[in-house]
Order: sequence, then structure tokens, then C-alpha cells
Amino acid sequence: MDVEAPLPAMSFRTRPFTDRCDRIRRRGDHALIGVSTNNSYFSAERLTVLVHWAQEHFRAVDIVCADLHIDTVLCAEGGDPGDVGRRSRRRVTDVRRRIRKAVHAASSDGPQPGDHLLSDFQDNPAYQRLRADIDKALREDREFANACRDMIRLHLLGKPQAVGDTNAAISSVGDDPADAVESEQVRAGLQYLGSELPFFVDTPSILGVPSSVSCYHMFTPILGPLRLRKTGLRAADNQAFLAVTPADVPTNPCHTGRPEDTGSSAPGRPGGFVQDDPAPRDRHAARPTHGQPGGERD
Repeated sequence: MDVEAPLPAMSFRTRPFTDRCDRIRRRGDHALIGVSTNNSYFSAERLTVLVHWAQEHFRAVDIVCADLHIDTVLCAEGGDPGDVGRRSRRRVTDVRRRIRKAVHAASSDGPQPGDHLLSDFQDNPAYQRLRADIDKALREDREFANACRDMIRLHLLGKPQAVGDTNAAISSVGDDPADAVESEQVRAGLQYLGSELPFFVDTPSILGVPSSVSCYHMFTPILGPLRLRKTGLRAADNQAFLAVTPADVPTNPCHTGRPEDTGSSAPGRPGGFVQDDPAPRDRHAARPTHGQPGGERD
């Protein structure tokens, strides 16, 4: 008889981005775990514990590995064009190995986690529609485009979030060669980020779930335009964002994606993380049949 290996001791602090996100979290319909290939945070051990946590609190769980446009980013970083394909494949293979290890170690008492590549959804009609909306917003919606560039600088280039006109590096390039390099890196990053953004905007329509909570270890700059404003491209009403951080990892306000946020999870919220319900959601309860709720406020 197979004996499950004991899980490493790890607990999580959780923080919803807005009150609406908290309400969606409490439904417990679906958790999405997005995993990038250039982030050492997603070790096999941490992914395994995170999957178990998601199984206890949600009735469905999916993991998506971001495998698109990695070669484009590597080229912009100065990589050898003849070698970036191999390096991209190696990155994806390594991350998929960790994901599959976590899925294999998932609890038999919880929902079986889905294991996907981002490229699996390129023919998905909802994904295609959302990608077209995102490309349009990148061209026409300055606030959204600037937030995307801030996200690229912060997470892909490892640079501080821009102050003032964050469009400068992409709209005009001076005589400094470093400006031209950063501009090209931002352009490459927009291709990479653009392929992920449909899952930020409307995971429920892509995966066919009543509502979804995007679980990541920090808030990112793009969440402000998608969740807090009333015009332009916005996240679906049944799309939520939750920061899920190991309890032994200190909170870093600079990585919340909201520069003014020094500990609060939403406007009007007290500081610190909102803890999960003491008892996990009933995974076997009937799934809601409603579509996107209307009329709620963030």
C-alpha cells in the first residue's frame, strides 16, 4: 500500500485585494495558481504545499505554467538567438517537472488539480477574445499600458516601479544605448505578459468555472487598473486576486503592486493579512450555477 510522504510544515497568510475578492474567495469555487519559469519562489516543495492548501479551500484547482514568449524575452536580454529556444524549453521542462511533482503529491481527498501550459489555450475562444481586448487596451488605454510596463520593470527586469511618466522608456529612446536596450526588453516583456493577462481579466470564462481566485505570493501593478477603476479594461466581476504567502516569509510592501499600500489589503481595510476561515470550504458541496454577479462594488 502506498504511503503518502508527510508534507513539510508550512502555513499561509492570505490577503484579498478588495472586498469583492474576499467575497469570491469565500465562495470557494476555483483557485488558479500561475507559475512563471524565471521565479525561484516556486520550488517543488512550496508548490506541493500550496496545492494542498488550495485543495482544502476550493472545489477546483488549476495550475498554469507560462510558457509563451520566453525566447523573445531571452533575446531582448542579449541571449544568443541560436540558443534561446533550447534555454526556453529547458526552463519550461524544469517548471513542469516541479508542477507534476506537486500534482502527483496532491491529496486524494481533494479536487484533482489541472496541469496546463499557457500555450494550451491559444485556440480557446474566450482566451482569444480576451487577448484581442488586451492588445487593444495596450494600444489605447494609457493607465493600463503604464501598469503593464511597471509590472515588466518590476518582475522581469528587476527594476523599481517607474515614477511619473512610465511610458517614457517605450515611447521615446534617447542616445543612451541603455535606453534602447531597456525599451526592447519592455517590448519583449509586453508580449510575454500579454499572453498571461487573459487569466488576470477573466479566468472563469476561459476555464468554465463560476468564479475564480488568482493565487499569487504578491500583488502586482496591473491589479490596480483591473480591479479598482470603473472604466477601461477591468477584471470580470467573478475574478478575484489573493496574495498567498508562507507565514515565515516577511511581507514586503514594495511588492504589493500598489505603492501606497504599506500593509492594508484594500482601501478602508485594516493592515495585515486577512486570515482564511478557520474551517476549510466544503469541497463536496454543490457548485454554484450562477454566472457573473452584477451590481456589487469592489
